[in-house]
Amino acid sequence: MKTIAFFNNKGGVGKTSLVYHLAWMFSSRGKRVLAVDLDPQANLSSMFLTEDKLEVLWDDQSGRSISQSLRPLQEGEGLGSAFVENITNDLGLIVGNLALSRFEDRLSDSWGRCFSKDVLAFRFMSAFYTLIQDAAKQFSSDIVLIDVGPNLGAINRAAMIATDQVVFPLAADMFSIQGLKNLGPTLREWREEWKELLQSKAGDVKFPLPSGLMQPSGYVVMQHGVREGRPVKAYRKWVDRIPSTYRSFVIGEQPSYSPTVSVESDPYSLALLKHYRSLMPMAQEHRKPIFFLKPSDGAIGSHYQAVQECYGHFLQLAKQVAKNANMDLQ
Repeated sequence: MKTIAFFNNKGGVGKTSLVYHLAWMFSSRGKRVLAVDLDPQANLSSMFLTEDKLEVLWDDQSGRSISQSLRPLQEGEGLGSAFVENITNDLGLIVGNLALSRFEDRLSDSWGRCFSKDVLAFRFMSAFYTLIQDAAKQFSSDIVLIDVGPNLGAINRAAMIATDQVVFPLAADMFSIQGLKNLGPTLREWREEWKELLQSKAGDVKFPLPSGLMQPSGYVVMQHGVREGRPVKAYRKWVDRIPSTYRSFVIGEQPSYSPTVSVESDPYSLALLKHYRSLMPMAQEHRKPIFFLKPSDGAIGSHYQAVQECYGHFLQLAKQVAKNANMDLQ
């Protein structure tokens, strides 16, 4: 079972939609999928669930979201139960909650206290990992897909140390290029610091701790414009800068590779996905991924052709993500 986070410190690139569609694709191909919403904005949860359902799950007394699982720990008790909301028989969700943002300060403080060998601090830092592992076992998951917020804060640091691999959704713009320059060194710093904590500060800890692998799995270029099968000129200059930036700042490679390598031929590129502009509102209205839209939903003519094309693109992306996670996907 692999845990894969989708991370970018620039919002609006389509990251949450990517996680949502991949979760549906993996489950449709016979995998048991656990989607985890660790973004305090809870956008992934709102894509899967209606507002009425979310209101019930966020109830302070009887709710079943990530915040209810964390509350006992914050109140000085043990970590609460991991709740899995069944979307289908093969697709489960750890429901996000806007109240998760209250956990930020405690996680920020706990990171520093881990260096003082504070066992309770390690308990807080491993809370996401413990809940995800318990939920994955409960759901018999083959793969876990984690959505996190677009920032480099304490919640995301705790989420990252709980993950095996990281996928980087990018837009073809200056902000995503700059985001890679921030993300790469930060992830390496978090990885090295957590490794140090495990080796020299966690001797008194008697519960399982995450390994903090957070290995880069590759990047996905999202929402580019297409003309005759290739990105239009307005996007091309930024698309062309992604391979070298990813190598330099995320992988840490020296520039011995060809500076002219393209996204289309780059082995670190998982996919180049175009913007299905008119189909996304239709998919949201019918609460299903784009590639499951039917003529009865309004996907007729060229729209239905785009639906079929979308299915093929996401299937290829899912296969590439699975390959990098050493999974078989038919």
